[in-house]
Amino acid sequence: MRKILLSFVLLFAAISSAVAQKLTVESFKLAPSDLTAQTQPRKDLNDRNCAVVKVQFVGELVNIEGNVIMPLVKRNNETWVYMPQNTRQMKVITKNYLPQMVTFADYDVEKLESNRTYVLTLLGNSQQQAQQTQTLTIRYSPTTSTVLVDNKMVKGSNGVAQITLPVGQHSFVVACDGYESEEGTVKLKASAPSNLQITLTKEAMAIQQSTVSQPIVAQQPVVQPMVTNGDIISIPVKDGISIDMVRVEAGTFTMGATAEMKEPYDWEKPTHRVTLTNDYYIDKYEVTQVLWQAVMGNNPSKFKGDNLPVEKVSWDDCQEFISKLNRITGKTFRLPTEAEWEYAARGGKKSRGYQYSGSNNLSDVAWYGDNSGNKTHAVGTKQPNELGIYDMSGNVWEWCQDLYGRYSSYSQTNPTGANNGLYRMNRGGSWGVNAWNCRSSGRDNITPGSRYNYLGLRLVLSE
Repeated sequence: MRKILLSFVLLFAAISSAVAQKLTVESFKLAPSDLTAQTQPRKDLNDRNCAVVKVQFVGELVNIEGNVIMPLVKRNNETWVYMPQNTRQMKVITKNYLPQMVTFADYDVEKLESNRTYVLTLLGNSQQQAQQTQTLTIRYSPTTSTVLVDNKMVKGSNGVAQITLPVGQHSFVVACDGYESEEGTVKLKASAPSNLQITLTKEAMAIQQSTVSQPIVAQQPVVQPMVTNGDIISIPVKDGISIDMVRVEAGTFTMGATAEMKEPYDWEKPTHRVTLTNDYYIDKYEVTQVLWQAVMGNNPSKFKGDNLPVEKVSWDDCQEFISKLNRITGKTFRLPTEAEWEYAARGGKKSRGYQYSGSNNLSDVAWYGDNSGNKTHAVGTKQPNELGIYDMSGNVWEWCQDLYGRYSSYSQTNPTGANNGLYRMNRGGSWGVNAWNCRSSGRDNITPGSRYNYLGLRLVLSE
C-alpha cells in the first residue's frame, strides 16, 4: 500500500511539475521582409488589414487570447495570429505550460501595425528558461548606502552594485542612515542590461539637527529671472539648464479628425469646436534627459543621451517631476490638456492646416517608424511647426493631463477631459509607429503607471 501511495505521489509531482513549467519568450520582433500580412490579408472590424504574429513553438498551442481576428492558422510548429493594428499584447495558452502574457513593448515593439508581420518565438524548456538572465547595475549616492535586491543584500563598491538575475521583475531598496530610503521595482529584459541611478535625499530631521542653532525658517524657492525674447521665454532651472517655452495665443479651433487628417480612428471623432480663453506657454522641446536628471537625480530612459527626450516615465512620475521642478523654479508648470496640446500642435492662430505638426510631409518634422532606426533622436533636429515648436509629431508620445473620454460634437470652452476613468491621454506618436499615429489629431490612452521607451512629456506654463 505504501509503495502504491508513493508511486501516486511521485506521479502527481511529475505531472504538477510539467504543468507548472513556464514558457519563455526567446524573441518578439518585426519581420520586415515577410509579406504574409499583405499577401494573405485579413480585415479587422474597421475594415483595415490586420497585422500577423507568427507564433513559433514546439509543442501543442491550444489558443491565443486577446484582440484576435479568428480563426488561427496552424502551420506545423508555427501559428499565425491575425490582430488589429495598435494591439499591445496577447496571451498564449498551451497544453503543458502556464499561460504566458506577452506585452509587445517589453520587446521594443510599441504596438502592432497594419500590414506588418511579426515573429514570436517561445521556448518550453525549463533549462533554457533558467539560462535567461540579465545584469542589473545600480549606481547610488551616498556610497555608504546599503543595496537590497529581492530582499537580499548586494555588495557594492564606490557607489556601484551589480548583480545578474533572471529576466523579469525584481524589487530593490537603497538605504543609508540619515537619508530617506528609496525603493521600487525594475523589470529586466533579455534584450539589454538595466541600469538605475539612485541619489538619496537627506531626512528632514537630519537637516534640522545640522542647523539646530539657527532659527527654523520655511525654505522658499529661489525664483530665477526669466529671459524673454518676443513669444519665447527661457526659465533657468539649475546647473545652467533652462526651459525654453513658446507663447500660444488664446483662440478657437476645430478639434479632432478634420478633413486633412487622413484615415482617422473612431476615437478622434466627432470634430468639435474648442475655445481656449487664456494664453499659455508650451515647451519648445520635449523634456530632455539632462533636465530630468537635474530635477530628479536619475535617468530612467532606455536610449541614453543628454539631449534625447526622457522616456520610460509614467504619468505619476511626471507629476513628481513637475512638483520638484516647481519648487526649484517657483513657477507652476504642469502637463498640457489634450486641447492645449492639439491647438499648439496645429500651430495655434498661425495654423496652415497641416496633417502633421508643421508639415504634410512627415519626414520633415518627425522621427517615426520609417526613419528613426528604432530609437529616439535629439530634440529639435527636425523642422518646427508654425509656432516654432519641435517634435510634436514623432520622437516620443507625450503625456497629457486629461483622463480618457470619448469626444462629443458639442462646442467646449477650456475642456479638461473626462471626469473619471482609468486611462490618461498621450499625444503625438513616436519613433516606433506609423504615420497615422503622428497626425495632430491622433490620440492614445494608457494607465498612469505605465513606463515605456516611447513615452515622455512636454510642459505647459499658464500665463
